[in-house]
Amino acid sequence: MAWEGPIERRDQYRFEIPKSYQSRTMQQHGVRMSVPALIFADDRMLEAIKRDDSPEQVANVATLPGIVGRSIAMPDIHHGYGFAIGGVAAFDATGGVISPGGVGYDINCGVRLLRTDLDVKDIQPKIEKLVDTMFNNVPCGVGSEGKLRLSSSDIDRVLENGSRWAVESGYGWQEDLIHTEEQGCLEGGDASTVTDTAKKRGSRQLGTLGAGNHFLEIQRVDEIFDRDIAAAYGITDVDQVTVMIHTGSRGCGHQICTDYLEIMRRANKKYNIPLIDRELSCAPATSPEGQRYFAAMKCGANFAWANRQMITHWVRESFESVMKSSAKEMGLRQIYDIAHNIAKLEEHEIEGKRRWLYVHRKGATRAFGPGHPDIPERYRGVGQPVLIPGDMGTASYLLAGTDQAMKETFGSSCHGAGRSLSRHAARKRHPSERVLAAMDQKGIYLQAKSRKVISEEAPEAYKDIDEVVEISHQAGLVKKVVRMKPVGVVKG
Repeated sequence: MAWEGPIERRDQYRFEIPKSYQSRTMQQHGVRMSVPALIFADDRMLEAIKRDDSPEQVANVATLPGIVGRSIAMPDIHHGYGFAIGGVAAFDATGGVISPGGVGYDINCGVRLLRTDLDVKDIQPKIEKLVDTMFNNVPCGVGSEGKLRLSSSDIDRVLENGSRWAVESGYGWQEDLIHTEEQGCLEGGDASTVTDTAKKRGSRQLGTLGAGNHFLEIQRVDEIFDRDIAAAYGITDVDQVTVMIHTGSRGCGHQICTDYLEIMRRANKKYNIPLIDRELSCAPATSPEGQRYFAAMKCGANFAWANRQMITHWVRESFESVMKSSAKEMGLRQIYDIAHNIAKLEEHEIEGKRRWLYVHRKGATRAFGPGHPDIPERYRGVGQPVLIPGDMGTASYLLAGTDQAMKETFGSSCHGAGRSLSRHAARKRHPSERVLAAMDQKGIYLQAKSRKVISEEAPEAYKDIDEVVEISHQAGLVKKVVRMKPVGVVKG
C-alpha cells in the first residue's frame, strides 16, 4: 500500500516523518511516535520508497518505548518483518526495549571482503575453474549441509566463541580476527539460551553458503574513488582481484529468532507494552526475557562469523588448488567482515551526553568514523571499512565510515541495493535463461544451485546500487572508496 502520510524535506538527501504523525492504527492502539522518523533518499528514490509500506514501518518503530534520536531508514529500505529492512533504531539501555524484529531472522547476515595481489588478467583464463572449485568446496543451496558434524559441546563453543573457534580449529589466520567486527565474537553469548532445535540446525549447516541473496563473488576493482583510503585497506590498482563472501547464520539464526518471537509476545503482555504491530514484539532491555534474547542473538551472530570464517578458509584452498600458489603468496588477506542484521550495546552521544544504547541495525551496516577505538588499528586513521554487496551482475562497494554517521545515525549506513521486486514477481518477470544470457554478455561466469534463485536474484529485482551508495555518500554517512564488479559468481 502506497504511503500517503506526511514527509517533510530537510535537505536534498533527508526527509522526515514528523513525530506529530499519527496513523489510524496508532490511534486505535493508543500510541504515538516519541521521535521523528528520518529517511535518507533523493527525490527519485523517495518515490520508490513511498510505493512500499516501509515508511509506515519506520514510523511504527518510533512508537516503541525508550527509543532515542530518530527512527532511521537508509536509501535501500524495503518492507520487512516488523522493522523495515534498511532500518536503524536505538533504545535507552535502562528504559528501552530489545526486539527480535529489529534484527531479523538471518542474524548477522553479513559480508566479508578479501583482497589479493592478483590482477584480473592472472585469473581470466582460469575463472571458470576457480568458480567451479569454490562451488564444490563450499556447500550451498536451500537446506545445504556442511562438511562437519559437530558434537553438542562443539556447537556450544561455536555459539560462544564465533570466529575464534574456527581459527583455533585451523580454519583461517589469526589476523582474520583482527579484521572482523568485534574480532568475530560478541562477548556474552550464552549457549544455554539457545534451544536444542536451533543447535541441531546449526550443527549441520556450519560452513555453508545457503541460498537467496547470499553469494561468493570473485571481483575486479572497477574504480578507485579515494586512493589514500583504498591503499590503507589494501587496494592499490584498478583490475585488482577481490573476493566477497555474503552469508549469515543460516537455520541456526532463523530458529533463534523464531523461538524468541513467541517469548517476546508473552513478555509484551507481561510488561504491558502497547504494540501497534505484533511483529514489533519486544521486552524491556533489562528484563530476563530481553537479556536472554540478547545472549541468544549474540550466539547467532557468533555462528555467522564462524560460518564466514570457514568459508574463507575453503575459498583460500580453492585459489591455492587452481592457481598453484599459496594464499599468503597471493596476498589473499581479509580486509574486513561486517554484520548487517544485529543489535549491539554501544555508547553514543545524545544531546551532548554519552549514553548506552541498544542499537538495532536491520539491513544496515556499522559505519564508525576515524579514531573510534573499535576500529582495527590499521584503519583507525581513515575510518571503518564499510562493505556493501550488490546484486549479482552489478557492482559492490568498499566505503569508509564517517564522523557524520556517528553524529546522525549511531554510526550506521546502508547495507546493499535493497529489493524492488518480490521473489515471486522476479521469477515471473525474469526467466533464468534470460538472466544467464545477460550475465554472459557482461563476461560474468555464474555457477548456481537453482534456476529459481537465478530468477529471484536477477539484477532488475533490486534498486540501483550506485544510486543507493551515492545518496549515502552525498549525505555524509560514508565515503566512497572502491567499486568492484563481478567476474565470477557462486549462488545457492
